[in-house]
Amino acid sequence: MYAERASLLDRAVLWHNEPGPGPAVPVLPDGCMDLLWTEGRLLVAGPDTHAQPPDGARAAWAGVRFPPGAAPAFLGVPAHELRDLRVDLADVWPARQVRSLADRITDSPDPVAALEAVALRHAADAPPPDPLLRAVAEGLDAGGTVASTAAAVGLGARQLHRRSLDAFGYGPKTLARVLRLQRALALVRDGAPYAGAALAAGCSDQAHLAREMRDLTGLTLGRYAELTSASWPANSDTPAPSGSRTTA
Repeated sequence: MYAERASLLDRAVLWHNEPGPGPAVPVLPDGCMDLLWTEGRLLVAGPDTHAQPPDGARAAWAGVRFPPGAAPAFLGVPAHELRDLRVDLADVWPARQVRSLADRITDSPDPVAALEAVALRHAADAPPPDPLLRAVAEGLDAGGTVASTAAAVGLGARQLHRRSLDAFGYGPKTLARVLRLQRALALVRDGAPYAGAALAAGCSDQAHLAREMRDLTGLTLGRYAELTSASWPANSDTPAPSGSRTTA
């Protein structure tokens, strides 16, 4: 069973996933990066450019999902170095420090809250995310074009691309496509028809949305709907996930 809530960490989402019946949902690109805990390990999920298979062991996971552009400052590593990867946090931070943090979370009666506490303590000492790149992500998520977003933040095309690689893991055009797909899927999960969701999210038509779905995830819209409806109770008060990032 998957559940999430707003984290005390600015704009982040705290989530957990317990093994249960039903098919596991692939992890779809969402422009985000996650700090993960499972079975005594701490990991980092980098930004995805394609769907990642779900965790085969169906273990319990907890995660802090950072909004687009926020995790690199927290981790101290450019996002493009972690693109499409799941790595041990010890590959990014000192191994002794990571072991101590992982043990603290594992020994806690509430690993989800303990993971959030670890993230909050580290974020207090880390540099803040670049507000300019936050504005870029918000502009693109609002449906702005790459050109209009670059102009709004005062960056040229090359500058925006270079800084986007560090902040998001890929260029602004890819980020815009990923965010548009997520907007459309959120509408579909809320019951909107495909054609209406496509237009509302910024696609030209339903066929455009279907192509983007195949290109970015390898799934058809129908198959994704089958997976999410089968793996999520119809009477749940928690929104169906876009796919918790639980691939090690």
